[in-house]
Amino acid sequence: MRYFSSLFALLFGVCSINAAETPDEIYLLIGQSNMAGRATITPELSGELSGAMLLNAEGKWEAAKNPLNRYSTIRKGLNMQKLGVGYGFAREMIAQRPRITVGLVVNAKGGTKIDLWQEGSKFFNDAVARAKQAVAAGGALKGICWHQGESNADDPDYLKKMTALVIALRKELGDKDLPFVVGETCKAQKERPVNEQLRQLPKTVPHTACVSAEELKAQDGNTHFDTVAQLEIGKRYATEMLKLLK
Repeated sequence: MRYFSSLFALLFGVCSINAAETPDEIYLLIGQSNMAGRATITPELSGELSGAMLLNAEGKWEAAKNPLNRYSTIRKGLNMQKLGVGYGFAREMIAQRPRITVGLVVNAKGGTKIDLWQEGSKFFNDAVARAKQAVAAGGALKGICWHQGESNADDPDYLKKMTALVIALRKELGDKDLPFVVGETCKAQKERPVNEQLRQLPKTVPHTACVSAEELKAQDGNTHFDTVAQLEIGKRYATEMLKLLK
């Protein structure tokens, strides 16, 4: 039976990710609830995402499927983890380069302020440890995606804190130019002051980019992106990341 299964795969090009495979590129995805995922996972988004891998709790690669924040070391209850930025990001990265396998390290927690992510904190240390664990499991770390700001909506020092975080993560991960992409918070009902500071990051720190949340809807007013918006902002993250990689 095993012989015929292998022959079928060879003849018809059928392949699947198994535990022995490793991704070509690794991306660390961190932040608060929109990165963790709060949007509805519709049936067509519930299966494995071809070409994408997810770092599991044992530090091994497995086929990626929602919710992507399931193995976060800092997450809230599993039942709260739904569709986040990572799915649309990975899907677009793969669509633009079909022969590249993408590995995701998702370690987010809803409701967290950027202050909790500063150098030396548990969140910071866990993110670094998970990223290094991923590299040890196979693959090269290529970038970081950050989505946070709702809990710091009116923080006048956000850009200063964000700059320090980028520099510290790059130092700990051994790449002073590691691409770093951030995204605006939802603007469905009102613009938050933090978004202007997020937009200033590329002007302040080299090899960074900011993704627009223009025209994206929230499922609960002005905080959590709905399913369509999550897929779109994830795609925008991929677009900016690919520009930085070039």
